[in-house]
Amino acid sequence: MKASYTLSQSLIAADSPSTVDLLITFQGSESNQQNSSRRPLNLSLVLDRSGSMGGTPLRYAIQAAQNLIDHLTPDDFVSVVIYDDTAEVIIPPELVGDKAAIKAKIGKIRAGGCTNLSGGWLLGCSQVQANQSPERINRVLLLTDGLANYGIKDPQVLTKTALEKAEADIVTTTLGFGHYFNEDLLINMANAARGNFYFIQSPDDASQVFDIEMESLVSVVAQNLRVRLQPEEFVEVGEILNNYRFSQVGDTVEIVLGDVYGVEQKPLAIPLTVSPRSQSGMTTIATVTYDYQTIVEGSIQDISNQFSITLTVGSEAQAKDIQPDPQVLEQTSQLRIAKLKDEAVSLADKGDFQQAVVKLRETIEELKRKTLDEFFDIAEEIAQLDYYAQCLENRRFDRAIRKEMRDQSYQTKTRDREDLKFRGTTTGAASGLEVTTNPDSGVLVKCERMGGKLRVRVISEGYNPDLNVQFPRSIREQGVTYVVDEITPSANGTFYRASGTIRRLVKPGEEKASTQKTAQKGKKLQTAKAQGTAADLETTDTVGDGVLVQCIKDGKKLRARVVSDGYNPDYNIRFPRTIREEGILYVVDEVKENPQGGSYIAYGKIRRLVQ
Repeated sequence: MKASYTLSQSLIAADSPSTVDLLITFQGSESNQQNSSRRPLNLSLVLDRSGSMGGTPLRYAIQAAQNLIDHLTPDDFVSVVIYDDTAEVIIPPELVGDKAAIKAKIGKIRAGGCTNLSGGWLLGCSQVQANQSPERINRVLLLTDGLANYGIKDPQVLTKTALEKAEADIVTTTLGFGHYFNEDLLINMANAARGNFYFIQSPDDASQVFDIEMESLVSVVAQNLRVRLQPEEFVEVGEILNNYRFSQVGDTVEIVLGDVYGVEQKPLAIPLTVSPRSQSGMTTIATVTYDYQTIVEGSIQDISNQFSITLTVGSEAQAKDIQPDPQVLEQTSQLRIAKLKDEAVSLADKGDFQQAVVKLRETIEELKRKTLDEFFDIAEEIAQLDYYAQCLENRRFDRAIRKEMRDQSYQTKTRDREDLKFRGTTTGAASGLEVTTNPDSGVLVKCERMGGKLRVRVISEGYNPDLNVQFPRSIREQGVTYVVDEITPSANGTFYRASGTIRRLVKPGEEKASTQKTAQKGKKLQTAKAQGTAADLETTDTVGDGVLVQCIKDGKKLRARVVSDGYNPDYNIRFPRTIREEGILYVVDEVKENPQGGSYIAYGKIRRLVQ
């Protein structure tokens, strides 16, 4: 494995205090990447099959899990655990032989029940433990779409247990599906367990996210990477910008970076404050020692290396002539923006929307003042921050936006993959734009979702269709075509900027079509009623905006309960008795709490979910 470093400033002025950003990068060497052998896996898939996964989410999760099996080899162990109210092993640990048979068993998973996350996860850990070996990569992949409402529910207990499992070399990666899971819990578990976290915003994201995790697992070139930074006495170490666990003894800081993948770099960014130096020339400001485990000639060996961090002390004039390193500047700016997103979320959670907006707006102005918007990723960050500020100003801080902000912050501070940047972006609204039916009145651009990201590309002739367009985030809506007054290339020619008036392109006759949906949306629904039995109900294979209800045996009675996330599964629900059948999932238009509290009432149409 190779380690290299870059400083934001390679030369500082003598007799003046200076702060520089240190960026250390770890990367699998060419010999690692060319070596086709890899450490075998000991993997347990733990899949949430609770009622809220019913329909499209579970189908896509099943498909993603089946695709994952194709990545495995006969040297890998795999097991599959499913959970709702209870956890069950449907595939005990086995070496991967008959892939078709394994995928067939996964394909038979059906949804129903609540979310016993702890039961499923701990059962998955025990499957990994059965074949645990230092020669293998021992990992649990935990997928959930909801809140832990059965079993152990205390986030602190679950996080502490994840840390204990990691110390026993059982690593957990968490995958949150949809908009109802507890992102703070899953991120904290992944951090404690030395795994990864992913936000799967939509069903079609599932396969891509599983592929990213598997690509990482099969390219592990080093494990348990630890870095010790020993600064010189005249250097002070600032706050680590990445999201890694660290400890400090005296002046020495130890940082735990975990696994290093051959397909991506592992960055570590730390600000260093250097006291005034009177002597010019090259000087050492810190010493870095790092150690890790890797395979050498077929066996796992401990490797340790060391290098010095040096910079040049020169005149004030020389220091003014030195431009900051653009790579370090861009990367550390993104890390600081990631920290800002977490701060804004924390303020919004407390109801202090105004202070959150102030922080976001101040950062936008500072980034523009430093002309950092000439980097496309920073220009995108500015669009993101402006969008979040608008949402917070309007008190529109919903589950999707909170998860998106937390996910973007997490990925920036822990990973270095292009396909994980800006994933899971919520769509804006183009409905408020002026409309036009004339495609020749400007330049045409279209918004599409690409790999979990909302991207805008030029579709008019004479432009490079491969370049991204810097475009207001708040009006990006998937599938919409816009007419823009002007499209200009950025200063470095790597992306376009949209300027002037932006209109939405519609077909002739559709100019006033938009707003007849609200009349139906505001229509008052009647209490849900049904005739006949469950077999007579209309069927559906998707939940959409509906609410899932399930019937369970409660003594001698059949009790209906809501299993969609965000509802209390212990509440009774007013639900037609003639259609109640044990285990069936029903999709109801709406569920509201009884005005007296303590129970629910179903409204609108009732359909039977076909899985």
